[in-house]
Amino acid sequence: MSGGVIAIDGPSASGKSSTARAVAEALGYAHLDSGALYRGVTLVALREAKRRGAGDPLAAGPEAILRAAEDRGLRLHPDGVGFAAYLDGEPVDAALRAAEVTRHVSAVSAVPVIREWVNAYLRQLVRAGQNVVVDGRDIGTVVFPDADLKVFLTASPTTRAGRRLSQRGQRNIPEEVDREAALLEGRDRADSSRPVAPLRRADDALELDTTSMTFEEAVGWILDRARAVFGR
Repeated sequence: MSGGVIAIDGPSASGKSSTARAVAEALGYAHLDSGALYRGVTLVALREAKRRGAGDPLAAGPEAILRAAEDRGLRLHPDGVGFAAYLDGEPVDAALRAAEVTRHVSAVSAVPVIREWVNAYLRQLVRAGQNVVVDGRDIGTVVFPDADLKVFLTASPTTRAGRRLSQRGQRNIPEEVDREAALLEGRDRADSSRPVAPLRRADDALELDTTSMTFEEAVGWILDRARAVFGR
């Protein structure tokens, strides 16, 4: 038995996770954050590199990193409307948001064998019959190409930069917004041009530009279309 899938893709700081979580809660689905697993593998890679005295988080090689992730029990466990990442039997969501993990997650997540491992894990959850709203960068194109509903969520770099600064509790000073927008544009270029599972809108995905929308409006837009698909 397979569950229903709503795939929400988009660039960094487009609001994918918060939007996906709100949609999942409204529908009674589970929110599945693919980025949490990639960050979890990155955390394992960083700790393995530190243990080996290496500066490169990929120094141990992807197979060794994935073995360490499995040995240490990297898993997503149900936690309310979503899932929480666990490592060594302990929740590690806070550690996954550390600046060092953020710096390296793009490089780690670009490794093909690591992507295959994460994708297999996500598909296993859905095969078990779990209805999910999944967010990421290649959910509708690679992970769940047959998703019931696909949405490509985006906004202008300046808008995304302002939202990210607000999330961090920082002031939206023009200089800081410009600096953050430039970083996001660089991340967009890297994600869109990478040879493995590049960021792109699936041909059958609905594009939603939230530059001039409130969070509630964006969530409502997706819910309207989800209810039309699922009849609820």
